[in-house]
Amino acid sequence: MDALAATSLGEVVEGRQYVTFGLNNEEYAVDALNVQEIIEMASITHVPHLPGFFKGVINLRGTIIPVVDLKLKFDMASEGYRKHTCVIVTEFSGGVMGIIVDSVSDVMHMPEESVSATPSFGSQVRTDFIKGMGKVSDRLVLILDINKVLTEEEASIVSEQLTEAI
Repeated sequence: MDALAATSLGEVVEGRQYVTFGLNNEEYAVDALNVQEIIEMASITHVPHLPGFFKGVINLRGTIIPVVDLKLKFDMASEGYRKHTCVIVTEFSGGVMGIIVDSVSDVMHMPEESVSATPSFGSQVRTDFIKGMGKVSDRLVLILDINKVLTEEEASIVSEQLTEAI
């Protein structure tokens, strides 16, 4: 379903709102409809036997939320957490998860015509979690499909581990 936005002239244009964020020097985005809130980096409780990119869980007002470090998930270099590192709490098909990002940049509207399909990198490279490439001024923003960042197997591992941890 396409979202509609009003311009300053009152006309309605099709497109979506995205929360943009940085990982190293790259810009990413997720659909704003999937974002519950953005919180400061909190104390994360480690849960044994989870894949390395799962940093553990946080307690957000009584709700236990698994937390994924996106840089580790995407095999990116990580120099630790900085001053602006934060957690974006997202809703996805498997429930709620926090994603650790270097910083949140903006909430922006991207018209449909500014979003291109994900280029093909061959069958050996998994890109199903990339919804598209947004063109904003002279830069590209990778738009993530938050429902596909975790594979079904990873989502079920987290679900099972969290059930045991609680």
